Amino acid sequence: MAVPEVNKKLLLELESMGFPLARATRALYYSGNASLLDALNWVFEHENDADIDQMPLVPVEIPIESPEQSDITEKMRIKAQEVSDRVRRKKEEEEKKLEREREKSRIRAGKDLLKAKRILEETERKRNVDLRRSEKEEQKRAREKILQKVEHDKVERRSKLGVPLENPPAVRNVVVQKECMLPLKSSFKPQHMRDCLRSLKRNHMDDDGRVKRAFQTLLIYVGNIIKNPDEEKYRRIRVSNPIFQDRVGSVKGGMEFLELCGFERIEGGAFLYLSKDKLDTMVLNSAGYELNYALTNPFFGML
Repeated sequence: MAVPEVNKKLLLELESMGFPLARATRALYYSGNASLLDALNWVFEHENDADIDQMPLVPVEIPIESPEQSDITEKMRIKAQEVSDRVRRKKEEEEKKLEREREKSRIRAGKDLLKAKRILEETERKRNVDLRRSEKEEQKRAREKILQKVEHDKVERRSKLGVPLENPPAVRNVVVQKECMLPLKSSFKPQHMRDCLRSLKRNHMDDDGRVKRAFQTLLIYVGNIIKNPDEEKYRRIRVSNPIFQDRVGSVKGGMEFLELCGFERIEGGAFLYLSKDKLDTMVLNSAGYELNYALTNPFFGML
């Protein structure tokens, strides 16, 4: 299939009147290339055809000789100009309509982004409230353990000395309670963890798959330790391990996140190790929460 050959002279005249190339070619081809008048009449009769501005295709090219110039009346020229003007106005209206649709799309995208940002901020606020509540509960449990330890030691000492147990004075109870209300020092770093994960994602914005694999692998490490805190194999990572290097070690921010969880580099940096005495369940639970949040929130690290 090819574009049919039409009279070049008549084609130029139709284009000079404002008709598109495809419409002018179609008019000349289907009017038989007889004359400009026939071509104009064909345009007037078919101006509402759906395919009028599509370039015609034919299987065989037929050479066309230029006929003698036909007489074109002023009325025909005026009508041709009207058709050309309608074509131009229709094109302008379509362009304006398209621009309005683009503007509506931009507005919708902006509203969606603002809505997502508000949801993200509200989620962040609730998460911070939950973290503060968890910290207070952990501190409360720690204070209770200290009190139990103190009472247990006192009972043992009295028992060894053969001193009968006595109820401590009410004043002493008040003092102990006040002392225990003092906040305990905590190594809890939820904000540092969140910032580390955001930095990791921003460092590899062009590779979402790699970021996702890193987050998933870190979550596996943290989850294994939480489920099996006494198993040393889960708390000891060989840095040169190919899988570890591919998924975490070569990702900027991966090893830093593990260090925030309590891991330390030992044996000249050959291993990452989380000793039993530095294992903090609250920190690991927070790490798991942050990783889950980063994996499930599509806007994490973008705003």
